[in-house]
Formats: sequence, structure tokens, C-alpha cells
Amino acid sequence: MEVDKALGDKIPEFNRKKAGGGGDGVGLSGTSLGLGDHRTKLETLAIILVAVVIIGGAELLLKWFNVPQYVLPTPSLIIMALFTEWGFIWPHLLVTLKELLLGFAIGASIGFVLAAVITQFPFVEKIVTPYILLLVTTPMLALVPLLILKLGFGSEPRIIAVALASGPMVMINSATGFRRVDLAKIALARSFGASTFQIFTKIRIPMAMPMIIVGLMVGSIFGLLTTVGAEMVGGAEGLGNRLTYYSALIRMPQFFAIILILAIIGISIYVLFYWIGKKWASWET
Repeated sequence: MEVDKALGDKIPEFNRKKAGGGGDGVGLSGTSLGLGDHRTKLETLAIILVAVVIIGGAELLLKWFNVPQYVLPTPSLIIMALFTEWGFIWPHLLVTLKELLLGFAIGASIGFVLAAVITQFPFVEKIVTPYILLLVTTPMLALVPLLILKLGFGSEPRIIAVALASGPMVMINSATGFRRVDLAKIALARSFGASTFQIFTKIRIPMAMPMIIVGLMVGSIFGLLTTVGAEMVGGAEGLGNRLTYYSALIRMPQFFAIILILAIIGISIYVLFYWIGKKWASWET
């Protein structure tokens, strides 16, 4: 039987858009986030009202009971501290983002490649798996002092810690997605003469995309936590360092302003991968 030269174009490719439009994105469980495409005005209003009640209620209660700001500052003091200290916080925010992005990029790349290798070569999986489990179960913050002794107080120890924390998460979720591919599709592609590379790029990666996105989401959040923790353990820059600095001086409004920035970064990561999931994996729903 003659092999079709244009097979690469005929093997089913990843469909970016769900038929009929819409669909939910990928959530932490690999399914939908539960965020509809067409949120009603009533739902939006309810969300805003709940936020106003929580923030306003906290403001009134803290003032009513005269809680000292060094114990728990009011939301207004936190927002004011965020604006007044922004000039000092901004450079540290850039350092944290740089360490997070570089460490996550390195860890995610290595994790994705390892996931592809171990699903194609089971023998490699038997060798690599014990070390991956060791990385997953070992707090990477425990390695930061050792890395600092070896590499100094620059950004390198923290970037390595972030890579070690995020990489296994990407690898585990990606490998799970690669294994969930319908074997009938692979058998059909092989019957048409598809190569291993064509099967991997045209079938395995598109079908595993929901789990890959989940792995990237979880890995980036783990990376954020590791970045902040590593900056608190050692280093003269970064938001984690600012947390240690403000807590030592009992400047709680500034301390909670840093917490607010970190919360915004975490929510932004979640929203980013939610959007990516809707764009690249909405076909699953």
C-alpha cells in the first residue's frame, strides 16, 4: 500500500474553537472552571456587592473595636500603604517576576520534555520516576540555603528552586495527559503510515492539552510560592524580602500591601491559564 505523503495534514489536528462557540476553560481539576462565557449583569453585580460588603465590613469592624494597625490594619490603610510605598515596592516586584518567569520557563520546559520522553520510553520512566517523586515530596525551600552557599546571594539560587518546584508539576500532569490519548486514534494513524513524531505532534499533544495547561497552572502557582519563600529565606531583593522587612518593623499596612500584590499575581496566573484553556482546550467540553 502506498503511503500518503500529505498524511501530516490529514491526521486530526487540535481544534482551537469549540463547535457552536463558547465553552468553559480548563480548571484545576482538568475540567471547566465554572466561569460562564456570558456572565449576567446580576451575577456581576452580586460579586461586586459581596466584595463591597466584605471590605466595608472589615473596615467598620476594625474601627469599631479599635484594633491597632500593628495587629490588623484596615483595608483603607492597606490601599494607602500600597500607593505611598509603591516607589519602593516596584523594583522588588520586578525582581520577583523575573525569578518566577525564568525559573518557571526552565522548569516547565524540562518537565514537558521529560513527560514526552517517559511516555515514549517506559524504561526511562522507571529510572526517572523515583527522582521526580523525591522532588515533589521535598520542600524546595530547604535547598535554598545550600544553593546560596554554592552560588551566592544572587537570583540564581531562587531561580533554580523555582524550576525544581514547578518542573515536576508540569511533567506529572503532561505525562498523565499523554497517556490518556485514545489508542484507537493512534492505531488508525499508524495504519496510514504516520511516524512517531507525527503521532506525537498531531494527536498526543492536542489531546493532552487540557492536562498540560493544568500542569502549567499548578506549576506556576507552586513557582510563585517558592519564589516568595526563597526570597524570605535568603536574598536582599524581592517581595518575599519585603515581607520579612516590614514584619520585622511591625509595619503591618505595608506588609498586607505586599500580600495584596501577591494575591493579585496569583489570580492573574489563574485567569491567564483559564483564558489559554478556553482558547486551546475548549473542545474538551
